Formats: sequence, structure tokens, C-alpha cells
Amino acid sequence: MNRAELVEQVAGATGQPKSEVSRTLSALIHTVTGALSKGDKVTLVGFGTFERRMRKARTGRNPRTLAPLKIAAAKVPAFRAGKELKDIVNGRAKQPSLTLAKPAKATKPAAKKAAAKPAKKATKPAAKKPVKKGAKKR
Repeated sequence: MNRAELVEQVAGATGQPKSEVSRTLSALIHTVTGALSKGDKVTLVGFGTFERRMRKARTGRNPRTLAPLKIAAAKVPAFRAGKELKDIVNGRAKQPSLTLAKPAKATKPAAKKAAAKPAKKATKPAAKKPVKKGAKKR
């Protein structure tokens, strides 16, 4: 699944426009990236934890020449899946259904609606169609 497909799925599940979902997803990614760059962890309970880890310096090999290379130490992003996510992926648990609360519409009592509406004006009865002179009834 790519980003566009993810946005489409979330928009369908939430009823929000795709543009709004796209902005929300961008804000989430931006916030997680910023937290990781500062060295903070981002934990989403049941889903997993995003964190920054240190990778030690090591010696590698150039695959063409097989000459040894020095690979510098680096900070790398990492994700550790939560128990609930692991259980769903392994089939030990079912994914809960997505239930989103829709905004409640303001409803007025029926008695107030009837009292608030003015009475309908009397209209003239519909005129009868004129009878054609040449037509005879049989």
C-alpha cells in the first residue's frame, strides 16, 4: 500500500475528504520525524514505538573490489511493533472493527417544530379542464 492508497482507505473509513486526510498524515509524519531527530521516542499504545538507535562504526567490503571500507557510526530510525499489532499480524487476534463517532445532529422536539411553522394559506381549487366542443361521450 502506498501513500495515496492509505489516504483513500482512511478517507473512506472516516468520511473526511482526501485532502484533509492527506494533511493529517503529513502532520503525523512531520511530528514523528521531528521527535526522532531530537532523540525522543514516539509510542502508540497497541501499535508500536518509533525510536532512534545508534549504529556502531564497522568495517564493510566493496562488492566489486572486495577492498575493506570503514563505515561510520550513525543514528538510525527504528520501529518496534507492539503486542497488539504482533498478535493481529500472527493471527492470534482479530483486528477490531473501526467505529468512528459521527457528529450528532441537533434535533428539535416535534411539538416545537409544529408550533413554529405558520399555517398554510388557503389556495384556490384547481380549475377544471375545458371540454372540447367536438368530443362526444359514448
